[in-house]
Amino acid sequence: MEKPFILHMLTTAKNLSPFDVNMALDAGWVSAVPYINVEPSEIQGLIQDAIFSRSPKNLKRTGIFIGGRDTKQAMDMLNTAKRSMFHPFEVSVFADPSGAFTTAAGMVAAVEHELITKFDTTLEGKNILVLGGTGPVGQVVAVIAAQVGAHVRLIGRQLDKAQGITDMCNNEFGEGKITIVAGADADKAEYIKTADVVFATGAAGIELLSAELIASAPQLKVAADANAVPPSGIAGVDAFHNGAAIEGSNSGAVGLGAMAIGNIKFQTQVLLLKKMINSEKPVYLHFEHAFETAREHIKSNT
Repeated sequence: MEKPFILHMLTTAKNLSPFDVNMALDAGWVSAVPYINVEPSEIQGLIQDAIFSRSPKNLKRTGIFIGGRDTKQAMDMLNTAKRSMFHPFEVSVFADPSGAFTTAAGMVAAVEHELITKFDTTLEGKNILVLGGTGPVGQVVAVIAAQVGAHVRLIGRQLDKAQGITDMCNNEFGEGKITIVAGADADKAEYIKTADVVFATGAAGIELLSAELIASAPQLKVAADANAVPPSGIAGVDAFHNGAAIEGSNSGAVGLGAMAIGNIKFQTQVLLLKKMINSEKPVYLHFEHAFETAREHIKSNT
């Protein structure tokens, strides 16, 4: 007898994201079981409890989702989960802390599409500013953009914190193969002079890039804002902006708002959750797979 599709959803936070639960059930998982306040040291025991409760034939109907709010911790937990299993007792695992992996993937893929279609170029070699970059989404945006060959500056209010985050991104996520540099928010007027792309990934309701700075950017091409709460993170780019020109830009820059980005994030997360169900072999999914999926989704819908 075939068993129901059960997704065990783990988070280090005190609450599991209702967004993630809805997404899982809508993607085809019959049951989404929450585990809250999970300690990283508990991962192995939880994983092995899950894999030994079903026969190898029915294990493909079991999955693990890792949430939380810390990107490095989520990746560490995914790797621990993978190490805790062995053939034939293996299940698929998907890490997406605070939705940061799929949101960042959607942002970068959407910007890449605008560069290709509007400016006949790519992210490779472009100068990128990630404003509010010390948070989860900013970290992953910076890593993905650097991995495809962009020159990335991650900007925070405090330079020392930004430097610590860039070191972590370069060494932990980029495995020493990428070079993201840090910058201070107080110096963004200087950085904007050579910026091709700006990502605004800071807290909701805070303007990170003013109209004056946009007007002073001679080579700005695309500005993307993940914030859906007024005021916009980027002046002149509202939540519904989807590749339209930014008013006041002297370089002809176009904008992407939270709704356009969110639609790609939504589709990416659904596709990855479905991939866990449909894959014949266990898959271990994180930000790199999210970016690949977001790219494919955009390509197939244009």
